[in-house]
Formats: sequence, structure tokens, C-alpha cells
Amino acid sequence: MQTVDDNGKKLSVKAACEALGVSRATYYRWRKRKEDPPPPPAPRISHRRLSEDEEQDVIDELNSERFCDYAVPEVHATLLDEGKYVCSVRTMYRVLKRREEVRERRDQRVHPPYTKPELLATRPNELWSWDITRIKGPKSWIFYHLYVVLDVFSRYVVGWMISETESGEEAEALVTHCCEQQAIGRDEVTLHSDRGKAMRSNRFIDLLIELGVARSYSRPHVSNDNPYSEAQFKTLKYHWTFPERFGSLEDARQYLREFFRWYNDEHRHSGLAMMTPADVHAGRADERWLERKQTLLAAYERHPERFVRGEPSPRHVPEEVWINKPKELEVAG
Repeated sequence: MQTVDDNGKKLSVKAACEALGVSRATYYRWRKRKEDPPPPPAPRISHRRLSEDEEQDVIDELNSERFCDYAVPEVHATLLDEGKYVCSVRTMYRVLKRREEVRERRDQRVHPPYTKPELLATRPNELWSWDITRIKGPKSWIFYHLYVVLDVFSRYVVGWMISETESGEEAEALVTHCCEQQAIGRDEVTLHSDRGKAMRSNRFIDLLIELGVARSYSRPHVSNDNPYSEAQFKTLKYHWTFPERFGSLEDARQYLREFFRWYNDEHRHSGLAMMTPADVHAGRADERWLERKQTLLAAYERHPERFVRGEPSPRHVPEEVWINKPKELEVAG
């Protein structure tokens, strides 16, 4: 230990220890331990530990054909009922851990891995997404169920309904109405959803088969597999006019009727180059783009010096929309 005072003069060990408030014996003990560290302590072996032969007997018992699919506590209890004690349950686990054999021993069903949905939409009425959300009624225990079917390419709400219940029958009526309104033929549209009870009811699946609508499901507990419906619900519930509660089912229905009219016909969507879902869904996006282009060109001709990047051009609506775009395409893009 070498310490200097305010004048840069070296202090003695005694002075340095007094300044730090430690004894010189502590300092010398610390220095000796640093220069000549003591050997590591010998591993302690308990006199209660099983011998190698006894450990092997435990392993043989646990891995026998009789017990290979049994949990360790079950093996222990079975042996006790037969009047045989090998060792404690905890010791059995220690022996298995030393041999790296701690794992699920029971013969259990393994669920197949769920495939990540990768869906592409390049035009309206090619891919629909739908979901159900709850909204608050007049009392804390009353909820209404809002069903919304959304076109993924145009973000256009092709159909919605609100009900006091969540069921496959309600979903049947909504999807049938949407297909009729949009004149959907067989094998024209894919309907994507999560794995809720209404989405997977037998009657609803039979209806999709009858209509020729392909079905797709999100993976369990993966909300990102259905992002467009989730985003639409957020737009609804975070809108400044959305109330804390609705006074009645008819009150909610009246509000939603006006909201979805605004959402489809007036709302400029950031994912659609700030065009409305109705314009994109009806194929008016190119017309709107030309109108914006002409307005920008007129402004550019009046004051070109204000456009530092040259002649301006409005954004185009994306030509394709993905649910879970493949990584190889993301890299290529």
C-alpha cells in the first residue's frame, strides 16, 4: 500500500492505516493473502452420502422398464408401499442431477408446433381479418361483444355487429352478410382470426366450407399474428369520443354506426398513405393520388425554391400487405 498526502509525499504503512481507520495487522494479513493465496479448501464429502454402488442402484431403479415413465416421488412412494427404502426423494433428484438426467420422466402428450401464419394481400377482398372485443355496458358486470370483419389490404371494415353474447351463430350471420355485401365467390377470400371459441365452433367452420372461404388462425397467445384487427380496436377505444360505458345495447349500436362510417369514409389511415379505407377498397386510390400530385405540382411551380428536394410526389398506397412477412423477403426488400 502506497498513499500520498496533499503535497505528494508518500505515507508510511502506519500513517496510511491510521488515515484509513484499519489496523496494521489487517493490512499485513491482506497483503500476505494477496501474495500467497491459500489453497482452495478440499471438497467436503458428507458421511451420509451414498456410495458409488448405491447411487448406481438408484439409477438402475429409476431407469428400469418399470419406472422409466414415473415421476420421482411416485417411484419413491411405490417402493415404500412394497417395503423398500432406497433413499429420500431429494437424494434421488441429486443423483439424477449429477448424471444430467433431470427431465420430464412421465409419458405425456406433446402438442404439435403451430405454424406461423404468413398471409399476403395484394388487392381488396383477398384477405380478411376478424376478431371480437368486449366493451363496457351500463354496469360493471355487463359487457357487450363487438364483432368486426376488416379487409387487410384496404383496412376497410366490411362488416360489424354488436351483441350481448359471443357465439358461433352470431359469427355465422356476420360473415354470411359480409360475403353477400361484397359479392364474394368461392375461393376468393381468406378469413384470418385468433383461436377463440366462436372462431373455431363446428357450425362456423362448416359455414366457411360451404361459402368456399379459406380459414387461417393465429398461433396461441400470439397477438401479433392478428395485428390489423388489434390496431383497429385500438383506434376505436382510444378515439376521443369513445365513452367510458354505454347506457344500453342500442346506445352502443348507434355510436358504432357513426364511428365506422367515419372510420371507413373520413379517417385518413397512416398505413394507406393517408387515404381513407373506402377510397382504397373501392379502387379510387390512383385517382386520389393523381389529384394530390397535381396539387403539389401547382405549388411547386409557384414556389420551386420551397421544395429543397425537387419536384414533390405524394406517397403511394402499398402494393402488398403481409401478416408475418417471411424473413427472407424482408432481407431482400
